[in-house]
Amino acid sequence: MPLKELAERRNSLHRKSDAQTVLRHALADLHIGPVALVSSFGAESVVLLHMISEIDKNTPIIFLDTEMLFEETLQYQKDVSEHLGLTDVRVVKPSRAAVFERDVDGLLHQAEIDACCALRKVEPLENALQEFGGWLTGRKQFQGGQRQTLPLFEKDGRKIKINPLAKWTRDDIAAYMDKHNLPRHPLVAKGYPSIGCMPCTSRVGDHEDSRAGRWRDTAKTECGIHFDGGKATRTKEAAA
Repeated sequence: MPLKELAERRNSLHRKSDAQTVLRHALADLHIGPVALVSSFGAESVVLLHMISEIDKNTPIIFLDTEMLFEETLQYQKDVSEHLGLTDVRVVKPSRAAVFERDVDGLLHQAEIDACCALRKVEPLENALQEFGGWLTGRKQFQGGQRQTLPLFEKDGRKIKINPLAKWTRDDIAAYMDKHNLPRHPLVAKGYPSIGCMPCTSRVGDHEDSRAGRWRDTAKTECGIHFDGGKATRTKEAAA
């Protein structure tokens, strides 16, 4: 079955399903194949990670360590993984050879921000996802931008991307975290409602959008592992 049709059918099937049902079915869907969760272990990541832990603690979790993350994020990843009993967290880093060739001084983000994301996130993720037919994300419609029309299932290159929390609100996230007493990312309390790499993440003001601190003062809104403005920002192989 063509992937676009598969995504459309799954969206129709799950139009009234809750997030846990979408997640459970996606993990067992033979038409999609093996599925991994790609998690940033960011401000809201613990919600989907907790759901995964209640369904199957052995689900592969891909964590992209760009080698430019906050120390708080690196420690939070370890703490949450242990707290939830996750058994297959795969810490994926950029190629040593590629970093030496293209960003040996660690300053590529200052000159070519998209090239830095490609080197440290996009390319490592594509390699990590090769064995999977689908991948899970924690994106939500309320985050705005291109995410406002986010479906539960979508075709993404040669894979199916699943967004179980697409229709959740900010209040839904907070209520779930409170109900299950889940550990918060320590930077949230310091004014970081959306957390990425340290050089490209800043504090957000009280009246700003939650993602305003990502790539501030640039037109960039996504790192490239998703789509940007309706255009694929990933490599040619992934967009095929």
